[in-house]
Amino acid sequence: MPQETSVSSLITVTDDTFAELVLTSDRPVVVDFWAEWCPPCKMIEKSLVELAQEFGDRMVIAKLNSDDNPQATRRYAVMSLPTLLVFRGGEVVGSVVGSRPKLHLRQSLTMHAGL
Repeated sequence: MPQETSVSSLITVTDDTFAELVLTSDRPVVVDFWAEWCPPCKMIEKSLVELAQEFGDRMVIAKLNSDDNPQATRRYAVMSLPTLLVFRGGEVVGSVVGSRPKLHLRQSLTMHAGL
């Protein structure tokens, strides 16, 4: 069962739930690859929560702790944190690497997600 935060469009995924919650989703999914020790990851967290609220049911934003979930991290060749990968129809259609301002995140994510 996915661990949900205060917003239904912001979920936590793991190696075990990745395929079910990301690859088979009928909505675009943004996966935030992050780690506890990563200051830039913490810098964008508030923006991601706000964007999840803003996008509502049009897009899912998922958080994946790279240290705890190495399979997905390796599969998608994530080398820097944070890395945001945008999935549509089970395929990666875009990415944002590094900490970015909320406006940049919104523009990039909506463009890649086709919203």
